[in-house]
Amino acid sequence: MKTVTLEEMAAYCNRYGFIFQGSDIYGGLANTWDYGPLGTRLKNNIKDAWRYYFIQIRDNSFELDSDILMNPTTWEASGHLESFTDPLLDCKECKTRHRADILINDFDESANADAMTEDEMVKFIKDKKVPCPKCGKSNLTDIRKFNLMFSTQCGSTQETSNTIYLRPENAQGEYVNFLNVLRTMRTKLPFSIGQIGKAFRNEITKGKFTFRTIEFEQMEYQTFCKQGDDEALYEYFKDYGIKFFEFIGLSKEHLQFRDHKKLAHYAKAACDIEYLFPFGWGEINGTHNRTDFDLQRHQEFSGKNMEYFDTETNEKYIPYVIESTYGLDRLVLAVLFESLLEEELENGETRQVLKIKPSLAPIKVNVLPLIKKRHAEKAQEIYNELKKYFMVSYDDAGNIGKRYRRGDAIGTPYSVTIDDTTLDNNTVTVRERNTMHQVTITVDKLKCYLLENIGISQYA
Repeated sequence: MKTVTLEEMAAYCNRYGFIFQGSDIYGGLANTWDYGPLGTRLKNNIKDAWRYYFIQIRDNSFELDSDILMNPTTWEASGHLESFTDPLLDCKECKTRHRADILINDFDESANADAMTEDEMVKFIKDKKVPCPKCGKSNLTDIRKFNLMFSTQCGSTQETSNTIYLRPENAQGEYVNFLNVLRTMRTKLPFSIGQIGKAFRNEITKGKFTFRTIEFEQMEYQTFCKQGDDEALYEYFKDYGIKFFEFIGLSKEHLQFRDHKKLAHYAKAACDIEYLFPFGWGEINGTHNRTDFDLQRHQEFSGKNMEYFDTETNEKYIPYVIESTYGLDRLVLAVLFESLLEEELENGETRQVLKIKPSLAPIKVNVLPLIKKRHAEKAQEIYNELKKYFMVSYDDAGNIGKRYRRGDAIGTPYSVTIDDTTLDNNTVTVRERNTMHQVTITVDKLKCYLLENIGISQYA
């Protein structure tokens, strides 16, 4: 089996309608991508899998949908206005701008720029003569701080407008709604708030396809707990993250933990789960013990009492928070790399196949009339019935072998062929994607067969 490169993946996604370059007809916009029909379905299926695993089957777990635009004091309280910056430097030769930590890590894979101070990064770049990725010369400025938040104006006129920000993360929406969820759900600690939503960061680093973008989706998960329970919950959610990734089809061999050596100001402990992409290990999850920092800060800046009253101990305290956040766009990319293969068949031919879990597949069933003129009417009837239960495609173009290959390439788990035996005996041929094994079953049993093999709930 041959795995694909980053460039081959980008071409595959464009060809089959998974991911397109953003603003493509105008030459694109750096670090922006649009999801096509199949990519949108895949993305939504991963969202549904996350909702099942983190909201539906967990006790005291609630989903939220907070606004992208928030009161700007939110970002003052969170520390983003002051410290949400990238260490940037410019090439004096070609005038391009680069992130110092990425320059170092790309230059020397054994280096750990995340653990370096600003002065240590500057010294490393100068001592090692780290080159500019564009022109190859080592003539770089010192590091300057660059805030990653996008700002805009809110108000009817320029004179009366206020500066507000596109959120750089979803988590603050969960913290400012802590009291609302606690009150309306009548819950007790520990409880969790999850949210799927867009976030925005003014990233200058290009490349690696959809791995690093200026607009992206996060699947955030915050668990509020009593101090003393935080360390056990932190370890629990690290392990739960690995189990979730295996649940959606990522192999354990392609996953690893990476503990943070340099912690953020709010963190007691922090760890990433990384996936082995063709370009190396890349973060797809971050789990953090944020202590009571966030709720303390929002209490200070809002004047609202964020304390929790524990009826069992008659104590009042501000809860600790264990955060476990998942990058949806990176996860889509990881699932595609995990699943897309080039296989050599016994007859010497090759096929491209997306061996994705049936629950995640954009299209679940492909309905194929063997001969369009003779079998289309019955095939359309079967298609109309199945689409009530699954995302189904209908394909009558080309010979049956080519249609099988098209379905394999986009990950369709089952193909249903309608032929003369369907008209004579009311039976169809069902082909399974991975093994290419075929079975013959009656039309009246087709729906139950597919539901059983794809999964009635799609996850259970």
